[in-house]
Amino acid sequence: MDFRIRLATPDDLDAAAALFDAYRRFYGQPSDVAAARAFLAERMARGESTIHLAWRGDDAVGFVQCYPMFSSVRMRPIRVLNDLYVDASARRSGVARALLDAAADAARDAGAARIVLETAQDNHAARALYRAAGWSEETTQWYALGLAAATA
Repeated sequence: MDFRIRLATPDDLDAAAALFDAYRRFYGQPSDVAAARAFLAERMARGESTIHLAWRGDDAVGFVQCYPMFSSVRMRPIRVLNDLYVDASARRSGVARALLDAAADAARDAGAARIVLETAQDNHAARALYRAAGWSEETTQWYALGLAAATA
């Protein structure tokens, strides 16, 4: 399968939003393409994320989104690979691996010390992909605190 990967621009928002909405639905969220588009547009406008899209012809078939973060100890930027999604029509064709590589290359080009991601322990397919792409699993224990939205 022929595909190409490139950094998304504001002109790509409709294609990115459709994939982002499908990604969110995959995780049990209700469909809301307009909100997905607005969310991505704000991230782009503020420089708060980078999104790479995989294209097969004129169709966007996958995306990866990374957010900047910093390591105080290393005093260098790091990147969080937060979202990776490939449309069912393009799975098992190398798209996910190419998106991972594009995210890593962009992080490296930005001077990041590392790129990190988190996935469920039972997501065996994703974990196998990450290992095959050279990522290593760490035993660091993460904790989470859910925060309620601020009220007016």
